[in-house]
Amino acid sequence: MKNLVILTGAGISAESGLKTFRDADGLWNGHNIMEVATPEAFAKNPELVLSFYNQRRNELKKVLPNKAHKNLTALESFFNVNIITQNIDDLHERAGSKNITHLHGELFKVRSINDEKTLYDWTNDLHLGDLAEDGSQLRPHVVWFGEAVPNLEKAIKITQQADILVIIGTSMQVYPAASLINYKKSNIPIYFIDPNPSVTKNSIDNLTIIKNTASNGTDILIKTLTTK
Repeated sequence: MKNLVILTGAGISAESGLKTFRDADGLWNGHNIMEVATPEAFAKNPELVLSFYNQRRNELKKVLPNKAHKNLTALESFFNVNIITQNIDDLHERAGSKNITHLHGELFKVRSINDEKTLYDWTNDLHLGDLAEDGSQLRPHVVWFGEAVPNLEKAIKITQQADILVIIGTSMQVYPAASLINYKKSNIPIYFIDPNPSVTKNSIDNLTIIKNTASNGTDILIKTLTTK
């Protein structure tokens, strides 16, 4: 089977009821990003940062995968599917997708502040005083602004093997995730699904733009890819 690589962003989870990464006013769920999503913010006001992610964790518990997530799972019957996501939710997993690489971490995991490889599954609130086995404070397992993206090299290798590349619900403006398209093989077909696409047909070779929501767009994608 051909290798189908799918890059997903906040747009695919918006239909499940999760707010997109950054609202139009530049705030993230009502917060200035620099106050809740940087190492400096955590050092300055860890209670605020932990509270912010506790809220997001509780929001995530209340939503379900949508049709787009499920459509990507259905594609595994036809292709070797690898999903590379910028999202920190677990909706791809809950929809049944098997091969998922999280570029920006996972909301239902936490880690030691002194060892990023010491991970724990975590679905409850996280507080100051919650410690890892090494005695260090636990923090959300998310990649904050200014931090390295540990899974970037893995994502690059996956993208290099793609026979078909699909981009869903992301502007492809946030780096380093946006750079992944530079590692694809030449002349492979690319599909861009977004109701307000940030690219034009002539901006990328072999690009097909599906100007639609993630759910409707993936319906179209399945028909396109499985009837050829």
